[in-house]
Amino acid sequence: MFGMFRKLRRRKLLKEPFPEKWLTILHDMVPFYRGLSGEVKQRFLQMLRIFAEEKTFTGISGMEITDEVRVVVSACAIRLVLNLDVSYYDRLSEILVYPYVYAHPDEEDAILGEADDWGTVVLSWPAVLEGLADPRDGHETAIHEFAHVLDRAADGVFDGTPKLKAMADYKPWARVMSLHFLQLREGKRTEASVLRMYGATNEAEFFAVATEAFFEKPVQMKRKLPDLYAELQEFYGGDPAEDSDRSLK
Repeated sequence: MFGMFRKLRRRKLLKEPFPEKWLTILHDMVPFYRGLSGEVKQRFLQMLRIFAEEKTFTGISGMEITDEVRVVVSACAIRLVLNLDVSYYDRLSEILVYPYVYAHPDEEDAILGEADDWGTVVLSWPAVLEGLADPRDGHETAIHEFAHVLDRAADGVFDGTPKLKAMADYKPWARVMSLHFLQLREGKRTEASVLRMYGATNEAEFFAVATEAFFEKPVQMKRKLPDLYAELQEFYGGDPAEDSDRSLK
């Protein structure tokens, strides 16, 4: 019953014109959006509209949730599921946004973002903007945290394995991910030239870091770590490396 009401609500929402202000925000602040065209861009806008309207955005420590915040964060989330489905975020209910880089009272290190067990993503707005400012450095906080959401959505735990398309996909996924995780942990030059060392923390962080590189350093990953690229491409769809090459021409 709930699913039917949600479909009707979404259908009604998508009949409304997409806000012109939101289009301006996307064009000015989201570099990857400018590379979309045709049916892909239309699908992206529809999914973004659903995500932005259905999720609860809450400002922390005086952070104001403006259209800019809502649209930019939603765009980062939808980038990951553009060739999947917005339903991959069904377990995500709330996005908390800080106006600064924050830290837990019992920890010294600054935190740029985190994904919690109970369906909440926490983001530092400056970190989100910094991640978008250099779209090819392989470090994108919002992508990282939303990858954790996809990871947990599969089985309720953060283990580095999202919900794959078929049972037959899990064995090669485990083999390739484990191989490169261990290689990164050992500091192998090839992995370290593509992936941030934070990915060596555990399997969940490896998946999130590899996702960052897949979208931000796809050409390097496809050339140096082709089997890892192939696994992520099978899951996420699309071909960011080809799109990146085309954008440079």
